[in-house]
Amino acid sequence: MAGLEERLNGIGMRALAEAWLARRGVTLDAIAELVLDLQRKYVPGLTLEACRASVEHVLDKREVQNAIFTGIALDELAERGQLDPPLGAMLRRDDSLYGIDEVLALSITNVYGSIGLTNFGYLDKTKPGVIGRINGDAGHVNTFLDDLVSAVAAAAAARIAHAARDGDLLPADPA
Repeated sequence: MAGLEERLNGIGMRALAEAWLARRGVTLDAIAELVLDLQRKYVPGLTLEACRASVEHVLDKREVQNAIFTGIALDELAERGQLDPPLGAMLRRDDSLYGIDEVLALSITNVYGSIGLTNFGYLDKTKPGVIGRINGDAGHVNTFLDDLVSAVAAAAAARIAHAARDGDLLPADPA
């Protein structure tokens, strides 16, 4: 098993997380656009490139990668009918009383504090851009994916907010 993990680390876990998102139709640029929309009125001169760099820094975090792998795997298993009832049915219909998708996403927002949490709540409620497209895609199970994308965007926006407050748009230490 260690050999597999070494090979995965060799290609880069962030690259693998990006590939898993892309496999579900989500690009880093689409997430960066959400970040730009969240922060442009608070950070004058903010660019899409800076937002994408912040998304990339968030995706460098192992706990973020793990959440992405877990959530997407569960969505795909549900989509293929490979999860037993009642879980499979709850995920296929994105049951409103099933909140584990949000709980998993909160593990991402918690890396960046309360700003990440409030950004996540806003994105989860309004579902702008790629989040709305994912959420409305009746051909796929995206119970976890929409929340994961919201969380990555929220965390990247929080990272920018913290950096802007400190006078450094892209800090050397991407905490």
